[in-house]
Amino acid sequence: MAGRNLFQKVWESHAVAQLPTGQTQLLIGLHLVHEVTSPQAFDMLREQGLAVAFPGRTYATVDHIVPTDARTRPFADGQAEEMMSALERNAREFGIAFFGLGDGRQGIVHVIGPETGLTQPGMTIACGDSHTSTHGAFGSLAFGVGTSQIKDVLATQCLAMTPLKVRRIEVTGALPRGVYSKDVILAIIRKLGVNGGIGYAYEYGGPCVERMTMEERMSICNMSIEGGARIGYVNPDETTFNYIRGREYSPSGAAFDRAVAFWTSVASDRDAAYDDGVELDASEIEPHVTWGITPGQAVGITERVPDPARLPEAERATAAQALKHMGLEAGARLEGLPIDVAFIGSCTNSRLSDLREAASVVKGRHVAPSVRALVVPGSERVKRAAEAEGLDRIFTNAGFEWRGAGCSMCLGMNPDKLKGRELCASSSNRNFIGRQGSPQGRTILMSPVMVAAAAIEGKLADARKYVV
Repeated sequence: MAGRNLFQKVWESHAVAQLPTGQTQLLIGLHLVHEVTSPQAFDMLREQGLAVAFPGRTYATVDHIVPTDARTRPFADGQAEEMMSALERNAREFGIAFFGLGDGRQGIVHVIGPETGLTQPGMTIACGDSHTSTHGAFGSLAFGVGTSQIKDVLATQCLAMTPLKVRRIEVTGALPRGVYSKDVILAIIRKLGVNGGIGYAYEYGGPCVERMTMEERMSICNMSIEGGARIGYVNPDETTFNYIRGREYSPSGAAFDRAVAFWTSVASDRDAAYDDGVELDASEIEPHVTWGITPGQAVGITERVPDPARLPEAERATAAQALKHMGLEAGARLEGLPIDVAFIGSCTNSRLSDLREAASVVKGRHVAPSVRALVVPGSERVKRAAEAEGLDRIFTNAGFEWRGAGCSMCLGMNPDKLKGRELCASSSNRNFIGRQGSPQGRTILMSPVMVAAAAIEGKLADARKYVV
């Protein structure tokens, strides 16, 4: 009999009951909330006269709507201030821990969960945000939910969920110089498509993934949702345990040793069975950039924009729409394409290692005169750590704006937005039309190092020339 994979182990250990619908009543170990998707859920509780069942399992922060420059209250945006005030009020009323502005732990929800030690292997984790898959880097089952499901978790600590199939994605070989985990996940989505993961959880493994740091693994799992998968995860190992050790909410002493024994046990068995498998050779991946309006529309920086007529029939209409929106032609080279904005941040690439890598490119250089460049740390802790290393001075000396923690230009829900037809080199996760605040704005996704190189040159560039 074949062994079991992590998805099966964690799912089964959290299954409360089998529902008549065929769904599983699944216990949620950790619930994370932010200011955008939670207000209506709390209002539903009040309307139904319900309390939060286990307030100690829910943690709140503010990230999507907070300004990253002037953070004084009240916010200039009345709606943002209303959402912020609602979350503060809800946290107080229902006894939920809140990492607010100035708390020292505020930040993007998918950054603060791991860095505080809240995110741990073997957990089920829910949040009203699609990129909750980030937390799967720790060997947890983490998924985004809607507002009505947020209410269900608050009221019962459970969700009705449909089991997923599991696809093992094996990444072999070693990453070439100047190629990062962001390039790996863009290559995976390019290969499997933005709908390829529907109905699946993605298990990432292989020698390349096993050598990655936790922050690299988080970047990969973060964008699982962009490939259609509901969940992405990496099996926990010594890298995982060393990252968790000593953090605020992690176990300590003998309890940590017991936790490691449990965390080790939830990893996929060596003979685990999977519903599907895919293999990629990391040594063949080059720095990737998107050319279109979905994360799957990506190519290596030395490649050319594809001809829609040569793509599978199901992809042609979207490809033609993408070329029209982006102002590109089939066969065009992306290297050398002028940019207007450079953005380093988001829940995909705003951690300390991302900032270090980008700073190594911009140090001693200057942003092109035509470019507006922003660096937005993912949390207050990341910001402090970066400033302690002098990374803020490297960026500001180079002409970047150094901001406070938040989602910033990843999405158009705060003052950091594109204007008109501006083209942005972005380390974020989505390049949908209007995603960065302007219906005409254009977004090209890439790694932080590639964004840094584009900012310096004022155009898309192969960052490998800057990487020692």
